[in-house]
Amino acid sequence: MNIQIFGKSKCFDTKKAERWFKERRIKYQYIDVLKYGMSRGELSSVNNAVGLDSMADPADRDYALFNYLASVDAKLDKLYEVPELLKTPIVRNGRQATVGYCPEVWKDWK
Repeated sequence: MNIQIFGKSKCFDTKKAERWFKERRIKYQYIDVLKYGMSRGELSSVNNAVGLDSMADPADRDYALFNYLASVDAKLDKLYEVPELLKTPIVRNGRQATVGYCPEVWKDWK
């Protein structure tokens, strides 16, 4: 497994996800999305796995604007430009991905 956790340092669910992998001694790479962001390829990969609407955080102040964007490309561009809009944690394992705290999915990853 090649686990990547994209999160925010003050996100409670990101901390829970890190703890879940640590407790099972599964190695992972943590990336702070506010500091480093996500590449367009990583965003596209997560979009293919979970869908675009589940990637945006409804609690963010830019969420209403995000919803009014017409095309998928415009929405991906907005997520790329404003990483604060991403719902975290985003956990990737190759082409598989989850958004939020999803241990029921992670336990089946091989």
